[in-house]
Amino acid sequence: MLLRSFVIMLSLSACGASEVLIHGHRGARAVRPENTIPAFEYAIEAGVDVLELDLAVTKDNVVVVSHDPHVNPVICKDALPKLAIRELTLEQLKRFDCGSLKNPAQPKQKPVPGTSIPTLSEVLKLAPRGKFEFNIETKISPKYPQLAPSPEEFVKLVLDVIKQHKLEDRIILQSFDFRTLHAMKKLAPKMRLSALYEGHPKSFVAIAKEAGAGIISPQYQLVTKEEVDAAHHAGLQVVPWTANTPADWQRLIACGVDAIITDDPSELVAYRAKLRAR
Repeated sequence: MLLRSFVIMLSLSACGASEVLIHGHRGARAVRPENTIPAFEYAIEAGVDVLELDLAVTKDNVVVVSHDPHVNPVICKDALPKLAIRELTLEQLKRFDCGSLKNPAQPKQKPVPGTSIPTLSEVLKLAPRGKFEFNIETKISPKYPQLAPSPEEFVKLVLDVIKQHKLEDRIILQSFDFRTLHAMKKLAPKMRLSALYEGHPKSFVAIAKEAGAGIISPQYQLVTKEEVDAAHHAGLQVVPWTANTPADWQRLIACGVDAIITDDPSELVAYRAKLRAR
């Protein structure tokens, strides 16, 4: 056991463990209502390197921050099942309280009553509070075209908001739907793109090539040192999601990942600080 721990620590040191970047998943959904201003503020105070968030579009074409294409009744009071954000105006959407209900899947989460779904613009206004970046995901699927604009329209709306805040250099666009990544590359060739992936094990390099992305963001269980090494050899970064335990962080860092997306960024920040102190 002692030998195994020593070998792991050598691997962590060799991979530059203290430099792994931290993405706050949906802000910090382990401790604050997900994808809300309080969650992003918490993550900023905790010292994250990147705020991770999800995007939907309202009926009046306002880009808003929500993981679900519907107003989720689990986390938003008085929301009816299958009430699509795309069918609501921003004014209608803002009426929902998405901070009072504690997510039953997040036992540490502290409700913040009266919290509404923010717009992307409202989140980007947090930029002056630090040097952190934004990892923004287009929630879109070819299976459900009625729940989002076309890929081309979606990314144009997103890019317009980014440009309003002059934050092109601090944005990563990620998606499982690679159509939006290709569309963004046409509009903003210098924008950093990240290919989200889950499913059967597959070459990280092949995924990134298919997406036209410089970052591969796989489900964390799919990460192996061999795949990370191959990705790095191809000039790619590896940013797995969503790892929440020290054991998983340790394994991912030993594999050499560039960043980790986590629900509990303050805990991962503390874990990274301990590694730096060794």
